[in-house]
Amino acid sequence: MLYHLISLTGMLLVCQEILAVPKCSVERSIGYYDMCNLTQVPSVPEHVVILSLNFNSIQEVNVSSFPLLERLQNLFLGTQSVSSVTIGKEAFRNLPNLELLDLGGNKKIHLDPDAFVGLSNLNILRLYHNKFTESILEGYYFQDLVSLQYLDLAFNDITRLRPHPLFYNMTSLKILDFKLNHIETICEGDLDSFQGKYFKLLKLDYNHLYSRKSVDWPRCGNPFKNIRLETLDISGNGWDIAITQQFFKATQGVPIQYLKLSHHTMGASFGFSNLMDPDSDTFTSLAMRGLRSLDISHGFIFSLNSYAFQYLQSLELLDLNNNKVNRIQKAAFFGLRSLNLLNLSYNLLGELLDETFKGLDNVTSIDLTHNHIGMIHQAPFKYLLKLQTLDLRDNALKAIDSLPPNLLHALLGSNRLGSKINAINAFFLDLGENKLEDLAYLYKLLQFPVLRYAILRYNRLSCCFKHNDTIPENNQLIYLDLGNNMLRLVWESKLCLDVFKALSKLEVLHLNNNYLSFLPEDIFSGLVSLKRLNLSSNLLTYVSHGTFPKTLRTLDISSNQLLYPDPELFATLDYLDLTFNRYYCDCPLSSLIMWLNQTNVSIAGSQNEMFCFGPPALAGVSLYELSVDDCDEDKMLETVQFTLFIFTCVTVTVFLVVVVVFTHFRGTCFVWYKTVTRAVFKDPQPQLDGKIHRYDAYLCYSSTDFEWVQKSLIVHLDTQYSDKNRFTLCFEHRDFLPGEDHIDNIRDAIWNSKKTICVVTKQFLKDGWCVEAFNFAQSRFFSDLKDVLIMVVAGSLSQYQLLKYQPIRVFMQRGHYLRWPEDDQDVEWFLNTLSHQILKEKTVKKPRSLELRTLGLS
Repeated sequence: MLYHLISLTGMLLVCQEILAVPKCSVERSIGYYDMCNLTQVPSVPEHVVILSLNFNSIQEVNVSSFPLLERLQNLFLGTQSVSSVTIGKEAFRNLPNLELLDLGGNKKIHLDPDAFVGLSNLNILRLYHNKFTESILEGYYFQDLVSLQYLDLAFNDITRLRPHPLFYNMTSLKILDFKLNHIETICEGDLDSFQGKYFKLLKLDYNHLYSRKSVDWPRCGNPFKNIRLETLDISGNGWDIAITQQFFKATQGVPIQYLKLSHHTMGASFGFSNLMDPDSDTFTSLAMRGLRSLDISHGFIFSLNSYAFQYLQSLELLDLNNNKVNRIQKAAFFGLRSLNLLNLSYNLLGELLDETFKGLDNVTSIDLTHNHIGMIHQAPFKYLLKLQTLDLRDNALKAIDSLPPNLLHALLGSNRLGSKINAINAFFLDLGENKLEDLAYLYKLLQFPVLRYAILRYNRLSCCFKHNDTIPENNQLIYLDLGNNMLRLVWESKLCLDVFKALSKLEVLHLNNNYLSFLPEDIFSGLVSLKRLNLSSNLLTYVSHGTFPKTLRTLDISSNQLLYPDPELFATLDYLDLTFNRYYCDCPLSSLIMWLNQTNVSIAGSQNEMFCFGPPALAGVSLYELSVDDCDEDKMLETVQFTLFIFTCVTVTVFLVVVVVFTHFRGTCFVWYKTVTRAVFKDPQPQLDGKIHRYDAYLCYSSTDFEWVQKSLIVHLDTQYSDKNRFTLCFEHRDFLPGEDHIDNIRDAIWNSKKTICVVTKQFLKDGWCVEAFNFAQSRFFSDLKDVLIMVVAGSLSQYQLLKYQPIRVFMQRGHYLRWPEDDQDVEWFLNTLSHQILKEKTVKKPRSLELRTLGLS
């Protein structure tokens, strides 16, 4: 497995080198001719080491196609656009030191039996997707390839494996890839040419091996007799429990270290009782083989039965991801004494019981991501004394009481953990995408000095209720991610301003997407080791001098609203991202423009991502295209600016004094204003038109609010309480007829009054009669087409609470409501506004839906 990864890594590095070369040319010993419409091999210099000719139209390669290229090591001739490619006799004779030859993806290749003659140094041969049949293995094609280590024949038309005896001499061959062919059976004797060999990787996946027709297993025998395998991949062959068990029994005794059996059909899945999950007999024949890794992922296993893995005592990795595991029976992991890694991700687990992981004495990592775990019993991890990494991301956890004491990595992101979660002792802690609201939780986490990496992004951090908690000086935190929260609300309330004071070892801090419009003074003063700071996607318009620590080297302050950032702020940096700010391109920005053209700091993004938002004439122009030649200071202009500054300061000061005086004494000012207007204009009292309405207004309220309504409204408005009052009001406690049906009283009060005033409180919303009265008043609006309903909201009712009620939501969509003032000095103004609303006659346009009904069109 490791050898395979190393080979793939080497090929990726080669590809990166090729892509760095200009197309259709040779540079630094690399010839890059991919997609150059070539019909034959181009002439290249003799010092070429890598030559890539993929995606062309080369139909034939023969002995004369290549000049003598003794240094060429890697040749890529794959995916030609022609219908077939002919590889002639001794086609690569002039490439004696070739180590890698890629002919893959050519649809169809006509291959001469002597095509590879002379390639005695070839290590890797890729022949995938070329419509080769089993004759490629049964002929003399590979007679000279004595150094071949990796043979790729995937995605061809091979139906049987009976290699030619010449494979006896290919002692270096370690990797064979037969993926996606049509090999249905392999029996004892078919692989005689491989006997005595040791393969690092044998891939037989996705061949429908043993699954399309029944197999006489006693007669078929052991296909891998006298063969040693490091990694065997038999995934995607559609094996159920019966085939799997028979195959393991037939190959009993064959040494295998890594077995990959993913994308199988084993298991009962969810809701099927007639299918079998692996039991204590399924893996019996894998005992004593030295198996270290078993991959049975992507299947339908529903229940991990007791003693299912009891014979796999040398197993170090068990991969069960993407099954349907919902139930883990008692002693399911019995016998796995050597297991280090357990992968149960993407299953259907809903809870973890106390005995779930019993038997995993040496496990160091458990992956439980993407399950449905909502409950963890008292101590399911008590047996996991060596557990270092626990991944519970993307579950439904609301609380966690305890975790293993020696845990290094606790990955708990994308759950529902809230304020009740206990502090967790871990080296690396991921609590991102949860429901944490209190920033004071960070103070509790840092009571454990072992914590070095903390991820709290995508939570709801918006408050801070720490009591006497302080962050200890001996904390070891070096990485903190608080991005995508609401820290602005915390710091606007002047709370937790010391949150970074004791983080002397912190090197990386993320504060992006926190709606920050300002940075509290000295907020970063304790971060004496900070190297990287992310403040992107906030609302910052200005950053003061001395805000950033002198140790800072990388700063991301993109996507803010900076107008004139001072380049002195960035003096210590090596890397800076200033893209997508709201630069106003006039002379105050000249210092930044000059700095951008002179600095050695690496600036992120393209020049087009730093542009002017204003003035309109320069909107969209890159900062790098601006000239600062016209921004020389002029003494006369300075005098005018100073004069304007003094005048502006005086004007603003006078204005602020007036505003402050009015704010503090606005109630008295309003009384004086009304007294003067009445004296000057002799404001007449309105006369009640008794022929049309008996009352000026009907006052609708909850009976439990009567005392407050009487004290706050009726006493100041109703004529019966004072001669100075102007209105005749109708209200339940005085004007409803005793014994009359309550709904009739409400209806009469609404239709006999000019206006209806609904005093909406929490009790009003709970009172069915009040809501019914609100509906009647609404219906009168649609009948008279007059704004006859006035809504007064009192108490701590939010917009969200009001919108939950349908009639109130309809009213709020077409009109505004009044809210009872919190300050007593505003009561007089409020009563005056309410009086004007009662007197106001407003006719509304007939709603479109009503017009259509009138015309019979809806």
